[in-house]
Amino acid sequence: MTQTPASDTPVDPSTTDVVSIKNLSVSFSTDRGAVKAVDDVTLSVRPGEVLAIVGESGSGKTVTAKTILGLLPETATTRGAVVLRSKDGSKSNDVISLSKKQLREVRGADVSMVFQEPSTALNPVYKVGWQIAEGIRAHSNVSKKEARERAIEILGRVGIPEPETRVDYYPHQFSGGQKQRIIIAMALVLDPGLIVADEPTTALDVTVQAEILDLLRRCRDDFGTAIVLITHNMGVVADLADRVAVMYQGKLIEEAETTKLFAHPEQDYTRALLAAVPRIGQGLSQTRARTAERDAEWQAKTPLVSARDLRIEFPGRMGRGGFVAVDGISFDIREGEVLGLVGESGSGKTTTGRAIAGLNRVTGGSLTVLGQEMNGVKERAFTRVRKDIGFVFQDPASSFNPLLTVAECVAEPLVIHKRAADAQDARARVDELLEAVQLPRAYGDRYPHELSGGQRQRASLARGIALDPRLLIADEPTSALDVSVQARVLELFAELQKEFGFACLFISHDLAVVDLLADRIAVLYKGKLVEEGTGLEVLGSPKDPYTQRLLASLPVPDPVEQAQRREALRALVS
Repeated sequence: MTQTPASDTPVDPSTTDVVSIKNLSVSFSTDRGAVKAVDDVTLSVRPGEVLAIVGESGSGKTVTAKTILGLLPETATTRGAVVLRSKDGSKSNDVISLSKKQLREVRGADVSMVFQEPSTALNPVYKVGWQIAEGIRAHSNVSKKEARERAIEILGRVGIPEPETRVDYYPHQFSGGQKQRIIIAMALVLDPGLIVADEPTTALDVTVQAEILDLLRRCRDDFGTAIVLITHNMGVVADLADRVAVMYQGKLIEEAETTKLFAHPEQDYTRALLAAVPRIGQGLSQTRARTAERDAEWQAKTPLVSARDLRIEFPGRMGRGGFVAVDGISFDIREGEVLGLVGESGSGKTTTGRAIAGLNRVTGGSLTVLGQEMNGVKERAFTRVRKDIGFVFQDPASSFNPLLTVAECVAEPLVIHKRAADAQDARARVDELLEAVQLPRAYGDRYPHELSGGQRQRASLARGIALDPRLLIADEPTSALDVSVQARVLELFAELQKEFGFACLFISHDLAVVDLLADRIAVLYKGKLVEEGTGLEVLGSPKDPYTQRLLASLPVPDPVEQAQRREALRALVS
């Protein structure tokens, strides 16, 4: 192991790298032997610079980032050096050689981390102000009152409204975007020289994502903080990064300034990553092809799903009034048609999908699903319909039973609806389904945790179509996938839809993905349907201001164009 001892010799902080990674290699011990996750990587980050590390799952980007904070598990063997310098340049440390006590002193003060999922990073039983103050008091000798004042100040600087009041709120009282702002506040409160942001916008809506990217940009400009950005979203890279490092199978294969890399990528893998990013307008040819294949009487047929003034209200508690999640929307889904449902969190997308699946109660208007009226429906009456509806969840890792094999998970609908006596009896059908979603039959004997994210989502698709449904509800099925994996899953989805001919409600906050798959797009905002039409109509010439803002918030994988779009969005919001 190469070690660089800590140094107290002052250096010029404006010219010295905040972090310098030299010949870093990381291996993990497993039952099957050592697995090399990072292979001889050399990188550096300058003060006030945003370095994006990109690559698909398993490329080693997150392992590289976690090494900077000394967050690797005990099964990791590390070689090389990770030299981290303080913001003022007064000291430097080789993170790899530090003890646990020394690492605690470095974390927060010299380097902080913004995690992908703020809900798991925040402690649900403590107020957010207490959690921010805890970090302050761990690194400095200040009173509780002073720590609280600094917590209020930093909450205000990251855009939390009424910070004096909300400092005493619990995490569940904030939206997803606000929780991510709180995590960024916790990272900034000790004024570190470097922030490591690991997929900070993956699960966020495009409008909230734009706000978080703008906040990270202000962190760089106002605080002078350098940022290591880990992401698979090339639009986010184009929007925020100054320089890009591309990793593949643990190796650093390309590094360049952002504008140069997007304009002239040198490696085939980099070109493939950029090509895999869906763009607005790509779905026009597919939509026209599907339309041309339909007979003249298709439009006149009775829709599989028909909503008229649909209203879904959740009852209030403790004497409070109810919450209207869906407020008087009307739409149709015809046989073999894909309707894309878009909007930010809280718009009513998932609530609508769950109502169609019989999982949410309709409280007003009319909703007809496969000939069954859902307003006032009894479970016994809906049972005969349920077998004709498939569901693909956003996170297959949490929707699969971890104690069952993949084959047993896929066989569940067949067993429940008595198409097979048990999972073993259904195995022949399961093998067909796995092959249909391009997974080897042998993968059926694995457990869900033994599959990658993309493979689990394919297995989830197989389970969704197990009963040959007439209608499929897909709720954010690709939001957490790498762009290359997402591209393959979307291609597979289009092929399956063409082969099996099911109608689909495709719920997503990614407009480019919806444009690629959907025949028509419906835009929801605060429970109301504000716009509906073909992709060309809704995305080509949006009429509603909310749709315009959604479209402007979507980052594109082109740094020059994205800079123009960012200014246009600011003008639109103002």
